[in-house]
Amino acid sequence: MDRKSILILLVSFLLIFGWFRVVEYLYPPPPPRPVVRGTNAVARATQQPGTNALPAVPALTAPGATQWTAPKAEEQLLTLETSDVRYTFTSHGGGVKLVELKRFPKIVGNRKVTDPARVVTLNTKAPVAAMTLLGGEAVQGDGLFTLAKTEKGLRAEKLLPTGLRIVKEFTPGSNYLMQVDVWLENVKGETIALPAQEWVVGTATPINPLDKGTMIKVGWFEAGKSSSVGEPYFENSTLGCIPGTRRTEHKVEGKLGWAVVQNQFFAMAAIPKVPADQLITHRVTLPAHDPADVPEGDKALPNPHGFQAAFAYPAQALFPGGTNAIHREFTLYSGPKEYQSLARLGKQMGNDLDLIMDYGGFFGFFAKALLLSMNGLHALGLHYAWCIIAITVIIKLVFWPLTGISTRSMKRLSELQPQMKAIQEKYKDDPAKMNQKTMEFMRENKVNPMAGCLPMLVQFPVFIGFYTMLQSCMELRGEEFLWAHDLSQEDTVAYLLGFPINPFPIIMAVTMFYQAKLTPPSPGMDPMQQKIMKYMPMMFVVILYRFSAALTLYWTVQNLLTIAQTKLTKIRDEKKAATGSNGTPPKPEPKKH
Repeated sequence: MDRKSILILLVSFLLIFGWFRVVEYLYPPPPPRPVVRGTNAVARATQQPGTNALPAVPALTAPGATQWTAPKAEEQLLTLETSDVRYTFTSHGGGVKLVELKRFPKIVGNRKVTDPARVVTLNTKAPVAAMTLLGGEAVQGDGLFTLAKTEKGLRAEKLLPTGLRIVKEFTPGSNYLMQVDVWLENVKGETIALPAQEWVVGTATPINPLDKGTMIKVGWFEAGKSSSVGEPYFENSTLGCIPGTRRTEHKVEGKLGWAVVQNQFFAMAAIPKVPADQLITHRVTLPAHDPADVPEGDKALPNPHGFQAAFAYPAQALFPGGTNAIHREFTLYSGPKEYQSLARLGKQMGNDLDLIMDYGGFFGFFAKALLLSMNGLHALGLHYAWCIIAITVIIKLVFWPLTGISTRSMKRLSELQPQMKAIQEKYKDDPAKMNQKTMEFMRENKVNPMAGCLPMLVQFPVFIGFYTMLQSCMELRGEEFLWAHDLSQEDTVAYLLGFPINPFPIIMAVTMFYQAKLTPPSPGMDPMQQKIMKYMPMMFVVILYRFSAALTLYWTVQNLLTIAQTKLTKIRDEKKAATGSNGTPPKPEPKKH
């Protein structure tokens, strides 16, 4: 490759690496809107081990959202615990302020936090507690509820001057589930005009200070399928990089079986007993990350944000005496995104809760099959990394015949290239005739140009399934292998001038270069195209460099197996050529006198 081509490639890769930084410089994000904080002393206190004091959080500030302002009265906090979950309830809104998953230690980046008391949390620093009722002063009043523990759980109650009484009962259960019952009734003598209300499902928040937010979203189930909305919708960028006018609200209507606020590995899902008619999502600003949560050498992402979701219900008149009191029932799931557990719960409730995993559709079939296979191998005692390697080997063995056919076909086409070039030169003025003669020549020599592409086309759904599965595979979180501290994250071992050094993608690139060197070029490909294909692995390194160690491990093993097969095929073909097609050495030609 000449210097000019090398320079063009180098500049292209530099632009790919630095494109988002350039866009940030040319189109800096607007400064965060000022937020209104509650004034209670308990919420402002720094959280200490063994106490219920939690940091204060900002009011909801997204334009168009139903406004919420924290009451001025001191916040009362009560906790309920099961073997899996610790729920913290607040008197400000009478809902779930924080969910702590006791069995899952906090992981920041790819490093576990050694303090056992620091665990994964949901609805973290959210502006509004889950199961808070929004809809203006007519349903919120001063926003202050009375909390009291009951025999089965917790009760939050409020009586407004208008005679509207709101009662919420929370009953924790097993499998990360909690039953929520809410009553709205008129206890006075005049009809109450109840305005439209929003029942907050929760807020999808970053899993840690280094979470880029690409997996934070709000999902819902309607008409037998799941859908979701996240950062791309609210950013409204052209081609994903050119800034547009930010959206602040998303609405969906229909018979909604559930709604979920989720990050990469954990979720809060609300399942109404009677399907809701509307779900409203807002992008909300969150408080800055606590510096104590950021590992040394790392930098927390600035301006954290989340997505708050709420079921919306229409206005209604409440008659005196509670004759048409409203009773809403929800099942709240707050836990890990484990496919088999969600599938079991979804089957029990008849609502396909496992679609939270985004394993629907054609590629989802392969994702589920691969995940079940990996978990099956792990149940036999294999480490998850070795499960991935074993599955890769099995897939390679299944597709081995196809790959062998492809390799031999490409080699045969390469050998026939001089004759094909002669045909192209002879009929260069008649393209139709040239194509006809080329195809006739290929048929005569029993070669198929599509044979080289067939293995790639067949294996593509498997690769996409693997990618989909590894994106949110809870089982890989915190699993170590070689130098990788967490297979679900990139395998960073050091930083060079702030840039992460990830060995697996580098090893993957080396194997891809070597594989490309062994693969014969396609017939008819000009020298420049051949050079581009030769350096194509660099493009894959750019794309996959920040992906999970599990995905690059899979691809690296796949490359090594392909290299081994290519070499074995070459050795076998050379042996056949040396011994003759029937396995016997060819007879020597008679000497000429």
